[in-house]
Amino acid sequence: MTTKLQTLHQLLETHLIPPGYALTLANQELTLEVPAQAITEICETLKKDPQFAFAQLIDICVVDYLHYGCDEWQTQSATCTGFSRGVEPMPQTAAPSAWDKPRFAVVYHLLSLEHNWRLRLKAFVEDQDPRIGSVCEIWRCANWYEREAFDLFGILFINHPDLRRILTDYGFVGYPFRKDFPLSGNVEVRYDAHQQRVIYQPITITPRVLVPKVIRSRSTPTHNPDLPTDPPA
Repeated sequence: MTTKLQTLHQLLETHLIPPGYALTLANQELTLEVPAQAITEICETLKKDPQFAFAQLIDICVVDYLHYGCDEWQTQSATCTGFSRGVEPMPQTAAPSAWDKPRFAVVYHLLSLEHNWRLRLKAFVEDQDPRIGSVCEIWRCANWYEREAFDLFGILFINHPDLRRILTDYGFVGYPFRKDFPLSGNVEVRYDAHQQRVIYQPITITPRVLVPKVIRSRSTPTHNPDLPTDPPA
C-alpha cells in the first residue's frame, strides 16, 4: 500500500467509518462499502471535509450480481480444439450461487484533486425495490449518471430533480442492463409501409447463446494443405 493510500485509509477509519463499515484494498484501490440509507451523508462529508476533499465525482455505475458465480460458458475446462464452448444454462433454482448480498450495487468513483487520491464507494440496494438517495445536490454531474443508472438498471434515486430515461425510447419496457433482460429484447420495432407508422410487435428472433471465436494457441498451429508453403531458406 502506497503512502497516499495509507493516509487515506487511516483518515477514513479514524474520522468517517462507523463500526460495521467495510473498507477493503484491491489492485491498489480503496473501496468503502456503506449502507444505502447513509449514502448522501457520507458523500457530503467526503466532499466538504478538507481532510478528504473529494470535489469531483468521476462516475456512477451499477453492478448486477444476479446468478453471481454461475455462467453458461466453459471457461476453465475449455480447450482450443473446437468452437463449442457454450453450455446449457442451469435452471435458476438449481444454479449454485456464491453471493449472499443484495442483488444490485450502486458504485461511486470519487477523485480528490487537492490530495491526488481516489476512492470507490459501494452501496447495495434490494432487487425488489431498488432505491437510494440522490447525490445531485452534492455533485451536479450526478444528474445524468443517475438517470443512466435508472434507465439501464431501474435504480430509483430519491429526490432526483428529473428522473427520466436518458438512453432508451419513451415506451421502452424493462431495464436492458439487468442480467435477466433477454438479449433479443421484449419487442421489435419496425416501420409499417401500409400503416405508414412505426409499430411494435413481438420478437421473431429465437434467443440463443452466442459462441465466441476461439483463439488457438501458437504452440499448436493448424496446417491447411490448400495454402502454399514458403520455400526453405
